[in-house]
Amino acid sequence: MVRELSNKNPVVYERKERRIRRSVVPADVDEYAIDPIDQQEIFDHIRDIKDPEYPYTLEQLRVVTEDSVEIDDKHSHVRVTYTPTIGQCSLAPAIGLCLQVKLMRSLPSRYKVDIKLAPGTHDDEAAINKQLNDKERTTAALENPVMGQLVGQCLAPTYE
Repeated sequence: MVRELSNKNPVVYERKERRIRRSVVPADVDEYAIDPIDQQEIFDHIRDIKDPEYPYTLEQLRVVTEDSVEIDDKHSHVRVTYTPTIGQCSLAPAIGLCLQVKLMRSLPSRYKVDIKLAPGTHDDEAAINKQLNDKERTTAALENPVMGQLVGQCLAPTYE
């Protein structure tokens, strides 16, 4: 079944060059105790998530940018504010779910992760934000086989 695209002509941007991050940490040392997590590291975790509609990453579509990431390492809190390509994007909740899952899998469990739509960027902003930050609704969405498969495809590694 072919679904009509929400945005038939998305703007695609150049990818930022990756910066070298950490030095090698001995296996018996907790690397997060040595080097706190920063904005760039969080962005590196989410930049390669594939968009559910297009053959581009969320970075290439500017759904996420380094500036859309906020981190308070002292209080173990991360917030990512994302911007769908159009205000009626039907897959905006799925994109938020992908961001949530990726960070939950990538960060130490001490972190609280909040995913939010950028203010004024989606027609259903309040409902989607409520859904994304409700643990029971997020869990239920991931138990849905179709949604689970979609998230898996978006998070699958790319070899560029």
